[in-house]
Amino acid sequence: MSAVTATSVPATTSAPTPAHSPGYWSGVFRRFRRDKVAVGAGIVVLLIILMAIFADYIAPADPTRSSMLRRLRPIGTPGYPLGADELGRDMLSRLIHGARLSLFMGVVPVFIAFVFGSLIGVSAGFFGGKYNTITMRTVDIFYAFPSVLLAIALSGALGAGIFNSLLSLTIVFIPPIARIAESVTTQVRSMDYVEAARASGAGPGTIIRVHVLGNVLGPIFVYATSLISVSMILASGLSFLGLGTKPPTPEWGLMLNTLRTAIYVQPWVAALPGVAIFITSISFNLLSDGLRSAMDVKG
Repeated sequence: MSAVTATSVPATTSAPTPAHSPGYWSGVFRRFRRDKVAVGAGIVVLLIILMAIFADYIAPADPTRSSMLRRLRPIGTPGYPLGADELGRDMLSRLIHGARLSLFMGVVPVFIAFVFGSLIGVSAGFFGGKYNTITMRTVDIFYAFPSVLLAIALSGALGAGIFNSLLSLTIVFIPPIARIAESVTTQVRSMDYVEAARASGAGPGTIIRVHVLGNVLGPIFVYATSLISVSMILASGLSFLGLGTKPPTPEWGLMLNTLRTAIYVQPWVAALPGVAIFITSISFNLLSDGLRSAMDVKG
């Protein structure tokens, strides 16, 4: 589990244009469509999202219904296609329902951090000067800590629970997003069309809304999508350590924790939540890489 670093994507982009025409976005879609790996990853992500949304209709059994007579059934058992866990609960149903919370903990912290990190970074990059120095040095205090240790420390201080894990992960992701936003905005601020807008008498709010946001939100969004997989892994790690979701709620990290004692009895069943985390994480990473390439975010 690697730490989140702003160097995982470029801090600057190729020279932005004052506004993206419809032809630009059609070109993005065309380039993305040619990337078969990214399209395949997008399809996998879409299927997982649909599985989470319609879990109540897809899951063959109640994910919390236990039966000690059927505990640790192997994969392929009649009525239990993916086996049963340590309490005899259907693994397929728990994996399907577990996708809900795992995706929630992966997407929501990144989305909130995207909003606040963009506000912080764009304002710091646009206004510059002492405001930039004070803001970014404050961000650097949090950015200096490895993401894993910071998430564990915050969750340990706040206490276990979904809300506290959500808050911890949001705080972890705001600094790297803010640094990316500040770096891209600093470059855009010096472009000719921004200077022309200033000369025409446009206020800072208008310049940011009309000329800056349209050129910086794309790179920031692409970077934020790459953090979804990291967020899922961190959330699963917190649940594995007992700092996240509490039993009997199905969540992939918590399932790994409760099944760790069964690794020598039913190793394939015990590995299923980890496989689900891996597939989802790698799919989000490949999708993010495809978006970055399609939008010409150069390295």
